[in-house]
Amino acid sequence: MSLPPLVEPADELTIDEVRRYSRHLIIPEVGMAGQKRLKNSKVLVIGAGGLGSPALLYLAAAGVGTLGIVEFDTVDESNLQRQIIHGQSDIGKSKAQSAKESILEANPYTNVVLHEERLDNDNVFQIFEQYDLIVDGTDNFATRYLVNDAAVLLGKPYVWGSIFRFDGQVSVFWPAAYEGTAPCYRCLYPEPPPPGMVPSCAEGGVLGVLCASVGAAQVTEAIKLLTGIGDPSLGRLNIYEALDLNWRTLKVRKDPNCAICGENPTVTELIDYESFCGALTEEAADAAVGSTISVKQLSEWIKLKDNGEKDFVLIDVREPNEYEINRIPGSVLIPKADFQTGVALEKLPQDKQLVFHCKSGVRSAEVLAIAKGAGFSDAVHVGGGVVAWVDQIDPSQPAY
Repeated sequence: MSLPPLVEPADELTIDEVRRYSRHLIIPEVGMAGQKRLKNSKVLVIGAGGLGSPALLYLAAAGVGTLGIVEFDTVDESNLQRQIIHGQSDIGKSKAQSAKESILEANPYTNVVLHEERLDNDNVFQIFEQYDLIVDGTDNFATRYLVNDAAVLLGKPYVWGSIFRFDGQVSVFWPAAYEGTAPCYRCLYPEPPPPGMVPSCAEGGVLGVLCASVGAAQVTEAIKLLTGIGDPSLGRLNIYEALDLNWRTLKVRKDPNCAICGENPTVTELIDYESFCGALTEEAADAAVGSTISVKQLSEWIKLKDNGEKDFVLIDVREPNEYEINRIPGSVLIPKADFQTGVALEKLPQDKQLVFHCKSGVRSAEVLAIAKGAGFSDAVHVGGGVVAWVDQIDPSQPAY
């Protein structure tokens, strides 16, 4: 079911703009009126990363008049496999500044507004109020729930996308649409998954080109909403499976008991999203207290072990493909899943101290909790994991 255009048309297109957007203008459903609406639109994209890269470039190329970018990170070499808005010469540069330069190269008529700060409870309303529509390119649950709740409270449409390895998801959330019958993100996911259950792209990886497929789909939804053409994906979850080249659609209904858009909402203002989503389970957080060592401490322990002054087993709980990229010398690979099934516990030595590490310290804290629960009371884990090891101890190894 189509919706009225979200934006009124601009007064006119210049001769240069008519030339630039001519392939849009000859589409009857877009035409001059639709292109003028795009020119008059203000779209906020959260993140200039995997999804934000294609979304920003295509929104600019389409003729969206004002593009806002929320981004506080800098360009890293590992980004370039998928974040096509950045290049080799941008490494170390602000992602927001790098994205702006690429956008203006693609379309100098676009007004680019940078919000070089982390999105949080203190700034989200002030930023969102400036825009007609929000496109979300984030990769963590805390920010997604923050974006959803702020968009719902402000009545803004929210185009959401998600990617992991070979699969992606796209939908539009806007409870104010269709006379208040459309769902929000919380209607689909009332609560975040348990901490440690769903790995991030940094932990699990993502096929670079998947970002283009999902980001382009997000832009398509944004254009439909801005111009009032087509049937936006409100109440539909679109799932893309790249290995099968298959899109399938699931219906998403408004939840009458939704915490924020239901009949009796319990979330009427922004909450503590970090606590709501929790990077660690309570058990892991408790286990890590007093049982976390730094990479510098680990380096000293390794020297003592080499001199026969200390004995311990260093266990890497990452996946085999991660272990092939880099590793801490002397570590033994036992993936986290083997601890969750209990298989690994049977192999652990009873007469040596256990030292766990992963990429950043999250998975190793979860394994630490399992080990302590199994009676390995003196076990510890390495805060910061192999990322900190490469950064502080052995920069000759590649980071990922």
